[in-house]
Amino acid sequence: MKSLYVRLVLTYIAILMVSGTLGFLFANGYYQKNLRAYNDEKITRISEEIVGLYEQNSSQDLQNYLTHIANMNFQLYLVDEQGRGTLFGAPFREQKIDPAIVKRVLSGGIYRGILEEQHGLFVTGFFENTLKNSIGLPITSDGKTYALFVRPDTEQQFGEVHILFAILLAAMFFLSIFFILVFTRYLVRPIKRLTKATKQLAEGNYDIRLDIARKDEIGVLAANFAQMTESLKQLEEMRQEFVSNVSHEIQSPLTSIQGFSQAIRTGEVPEKQQEAYLAIIEQESRRLSSLSKQLLTLASLEKEANLYDPAWYRLDEQIRQVLLMLEKQWREKDLEIDLELPETMIHADKQLFNQVWINLIANSIKFTEQGGSLFIGIRYDREITVTVKDTGVGISEEELQHIFDRFYKGDKSRNRTSTGSGLGLSIVKKIVQLSGGSLQVDSKPGEGTVFTIKLPQEFVKQSEPTKREKGQR
Repeated sequence: MKSLYVRLVLTYIAILMVSGTLGFLFANGYYQKNLRAYNDEKITRISEEIVGLYEQNSSQDLQNYLTHIANMNFQLYLVDEQGRGTLFGAPFREQKIDPAIVKRVLSGGIYRGILEEQHGLFVTGFFENTLKNSIGLPITSDGKTYALFVRPDTEQQFGEVHILFAILLAAMFFLSIFFILVFTRYLVRPIKRLTKATKQLAEGNYDIRLDIARKDEIGVLAANFAQMTESLKQLEEMRQEFVSNVSHEIQSPLTSIQGFSQAIRTGEVPEKQQEAYLAIIEQESRRLSSLSKQLLTLASLEKEANLYDPAWYRLDEQIRQVLLMLEKQWREKDLEIDLELPETMIHADKQLFNQVWINLIANSIKFTEQGGSLFIGIRYDREITVTVKDTGVGISEEELQHIFDRFYKGDKSRNRTSTGSGLGLSIVKKIVQLSGGSLQVDSKPGEGTVFTIKLPQEFVKQSEPTKREKGQR
């Protein structure tokens, strides 16, 4: 199996080669589309200047004139009417040319070999040292017409540039490979540390310190890994605490049930006392049932397998039914219930969302002082928003970061008079996530708490709003 270091090196080298090839193909396409015609026009214009300068002073010797032109880095080939050719300047690698082309030039035509002939698909055709890759024009001297073929001597004009360019490319290639080898090792080193830390984490060691101070993506990854490790450590601590608390909560009612049932069975308890004992047994049984039900619900939500079963139903009626179910609790505290529940059809899992409203409203009632108020509202603007707002004790900023964690209970910091399993808000968040919605909480100690649930537009079908219901006691 190839290591990450080898894979990265090979990948970078492949990228280097592919990008070089693609760059060459792009440059070639640009030459064929734009520069080839421009190059042909430029050399044609130079050739016409050469012929024009001579014809302005035709008394000078033609061969002597062409020799001087060739000394200025041009390759010239002069053909007379009998087909005899004379070379001026550096020789052509291939000096064959179709006699029909010579005849055409002698007849006054212009031969544009750069455009007319095929010199391959690549830009290298620009440097092809052949007579076909030239410009042919007629030139007159002493009453005779000649065919003059002109081509720049690219070897003389750009020879040093070719060498410099080749050295540059070679240096770039080898230096790129060298730096890839060096810096890839630097890149992989922190990943190896993360791999080692991951193994330690898998073995149950949460006290991991990563000495990675980078600010790039790997640094962010290391920071997130450290945060994940700390979260897992806290989760493990909360799990152990939860197991301890659940064991105690289960053991306590079981002990009560066992003791009171034995007392009743022995017949030593008066009949009036038996009724009180039976009420305690019933209450403790409900506690056990509620705890086990929450545990099973959370386990089912974690699996997410065929659990969410949406259907259309009245959301406002569901919330009213939950309030009726919890009427005893909010009437005992003499809470003012302020409702803003327009008739709203929602496409969601009725049974699961019933648990959402029970948990949120019961929490708000539990942590609201005597004579306080509770607001529940539904608003629809592209998406549905359900707000549950109380005037209770509030939640500290530190607790807000953990209230949705499983098994978390912040009883001491919130001065709660009653406790729960620490699963209610975790269940609420999981159900909202399954529905594709979002859950937000805003709170300050002593100022109350606001829970806001938002669901996508496709979940809602709303009718005309009803009048605001307010002041229920």
